[in-house]
Amino acid sequence: MSDFHGRFIWYELMTSDPEAAKAFYGKVVGWTPQDMNNGMMSYTVLEASGQGVGGLMEIPPDAKARGAPPCWTGYIAVDDADAMAAKITAAGGSIIHPPQDIPGIGRFAVVADPHGAVFEIMTPMPMDPPRAPLPPETEGTAGWRELYAGDLEADFAFYAAMFGWTKGEVFDMGPMGPYQLFDTPDGRTGGMMKKPDQVPTPAWVYYFRVGQIEAAAERVKAAGGQVIMGPMEVPDGSWVLQATDPQGAYFALVGHH
Repeated sequence: MSDFHGRFIWYELMTSDPEAAKAFYGKVVGWTPQDMNNGMMSYTVLEASGQGVGGLMEIPPDAKARGAPPCWTGYIAVDDADAMAAKITAAGGSIIHPPQDIPGIGRFAVVADPHGAVFEIMTPMPMDPPRAPLPPETEGTAGWRELYAGDLEADFAFYAAMFGWTKGEVFDMGPMGPYQLFDTPDGRTGGMMKKPDQVPTPAWVYYFRVGQIEAAAERVKAAGGQVIMGPMEVPDGSWVLQATDPQGAYFALVGHH
């Protein structure tokens, strides 16, 4: 198993209005958009400190036909996308988009865990020269990943078996149940909890780094988004909020008070 297997390596927004989304996230998170067009599709890379950390695109026709709403997904690196897709299926997950090559980038698939939370897997092509990661606290990078699980114990076991993730501390959140931290090859990376009743389906939520959280909340509202939860302090002293963009995609921010 390579040292990149099990790492989150990319975040992607599928949206109904790419131009509006570029403007919104530029104002809220500070990403610089870099448009690309390979003749087959248009894609925008979102840069933080001059380096791509994610991307956005219009919802593809096949996803639109399935009724896919605007949403964020995360890519998890794997050694072999085809073998991992088969392993996910055997473990009770599902394949939404079968493994496919992205020329010059890698081979990916859109998949879901056994309770339906969607994510993507990718076997990336080697970069020459290799790209050094941005410092962990860089604004615009992903600072946390959170799974609203259909079944916390079963889903943790699934991700541990697929990607080698391990358990960290558990926090008791009272009526909301336990909050299970988890580690990937990048260390403490995120948490999992039982899906709250108000969340329609199991899902991943991604927290992007900003500076002062109250200022970020005002930017969300001023740019036409809606703050759903927060700002609130979390146990490590960070402050977070959850929000929707003007097209309805759910996302989160992490910053300081």
